[in-house]
Amino acid sequence: MSNLDLGVIGNGAYSALIDRKARVVWACFPRLDGDPVFCSLLDPVGANAERGIFEIELLDFSHSEQRYLPNTAILVTVLHDKNGGAVEITDFAPRFKQFERLYRPLLLVRYVRPKAGDPRIRVRLRPTFGYGASRPEITRGSNHIRYVGDGQTMRLTTDAPPVYIIDELPFVAERPFTLMLGPDESLTSSIDRTSKDFFQSTHDYWREWTRYLSIPFEWQDEVIRAAITLKLCSFEETGAIVAALTTSIPEAKDSGRNWDYRFCWLRDAFFVVHALNRLGATKTMEQFIYYITDVIASAADGNLQPVYGIAAEARIPEKKIKSLAGYRGMGPVRVGNQAFEQIQNDSYGAVILAITQIFFDRRLERAGSMELFERLERLGAKAVDLYDKPDAGLWELRRTQQVHTFSSMMCWAACDRLAKIATRLCQEAKASHWRTAADRIRKEIWDKAWNARRRTFVDSFGGEDLDAALLLMNQLGFTTADDPRFLGTIEAIGKSLKRGLYVFRYANDDFGEPENAFNICTFWYIDALAATGRGEEARAMFENMLAHRNHLGLLSEHLAPETGELWGNFPQTYSMVGLISSAMRLSRNWEEAF
Repeated sequence: MSNLDLGVIGNGAYSALIDRKARVVWACFPRLDGDPVFCSLLDPVGANAERGIFEIELLDFSHSEQRYLPNTAILVTVLHDKNGGAVEITDFAPRFKQFERLYRPLLLVRYVRPKAGDPRIRVRLRPTFGYGASRPEITRGSNHIRYVGDGQTMRLTTDAPPVYIIDELPFVAERPFTLMLGPDESLTSSIDRTSKDFFQSTHDYWREWTRYLSIPFEWQDEVIRAAITLKLCSFEETGAIVAALTTSIPEAKDSGRNWDYRFCWLRDAFFVVHALNRLGATKTMEQFIYYITDVIASAADGNLQPVYGIAAEARIPEKKIKSLAGYRGMGPVRVGNQAFEQIQNDSYGAVILAITQIFFDRRLERAGSMELFERLERLGAKAVDLYDKPDAGLWELRRTQQVHTFSSMMCWAACDRLAKIATRLCQEAKASHWRTAADRIRKEIWDKAWNARRRTFVDSFGGEDLDAALLLMNQLGFTTADDPRFLGTIEAIGKSLKRGLYVFRYANDDFGEPENAFNICTFWYIDALAATGRGEEARAMFENMLAHRNHLGLLSEHLAPETGELWGNFPQTYSMVGLISSAMRLSRNWEEAF
């Protein structure tokens, strides 16, 4: 049965998910939102059932061990058989500097070596095309196998006997061998030398990258793993960072809440930039800011969509895929996301909050300019027009439109940051204009989103319900941490949306009552507790969240409070960002530690 005990490898061009038995169960080519050539995570059906997988099967399998090499994206799995035999599989996507640029080919390298006894293995390489709908045509050469179909050609180059792989014949792994799957290109040196050189260069790259991260004194390994995972969710060609690497992992069992998250949501921009800034990962942060800048440059009349494709595509129409049954057979499987058509007024604030970094961060290569500021002002004007208008809200409600407090608060943040940028640029008249607009929006939120009877801010103007996004009021600068109304909101959310040590987004939506907690909301609650002096309670909740990561330190979108099982798309950028931010907030500093 499929589960989310998965590791991720990647290189900024593609990523792959690998389970505890070292089976590649999900990998999209030629980009993060592409055709999942390996799609067994979502159960191919019909004639292609039991396909979409790349497995080194150990006969008489007993158990396995799996780990990342420290401070890298290189995954090592050891499979043990019942007779004392063992085989080790090292998986990585090459990534290193070459010819004064980053080399990140669409190449999966699998190095297999016997570790004990006489392990008998079978290689099952079964790619599919068209979202599991068709099998490739297979041709072979002396040391390679080609898989051709649907406009793609993939080549496996190997120093193992190709006939064993084509016919899936068992053989004893007497010596190490390499499997390199990628474009239909010949190697320029031996496969053994190439794979070893690629491994060492990739290992050195990741060790060097993590060396320059700014990390807290406590929870260093956890933060480093989250940072690497965040980077693996980036599409470096454009700078986009996807919400997750998968589509259609349900938010809860048989819920039908199955969405495609392989796109870039503007709502995530501020939180991702904030986390990358705290880590000191300035290059990734800067590339993402440039992606956002390109999006706003192409936005017609300053109108922003909530979500864009990873190459800034405006249209990502949603459709259902019949050739895949879904995670554990829980369809539907959706490709694309109709949320691109929604109205989400928080997007204007999210973009301005993210790009504000350019105007204040001296580390970045490109400083903020008057031209960029004037583009942002057009978005600010939209925020002023829309702060009191109904929208789908942060959580993308598909049938309900109302004036969401969080959207209004983000419109306030847009004006607030524009005032700060204007001051930075010595534009005092503009600073005064945007400060006046921010103050006006703030007052209306105070008047219309505060529920005096419940003694809390509520999810919408004049509403009664709660929304976990209200926990961000202090983090965004809308309230101080000791404001009685913010304290009342934390208390109300704790009573209404907290289940044990986990926090839900809201109580009800278009689909009914949610079954599972939303991981980023739990981290927001932790941060709010820490900001208001409840540090011990915050640390206890944080340690509990760390304990519910999977065996490799990764998190999905949702978590079942009763069982601790992970649900929702994986790995979830939001969740890893939340982990990083909470760890930074809660950790003792280096001076206090000694």
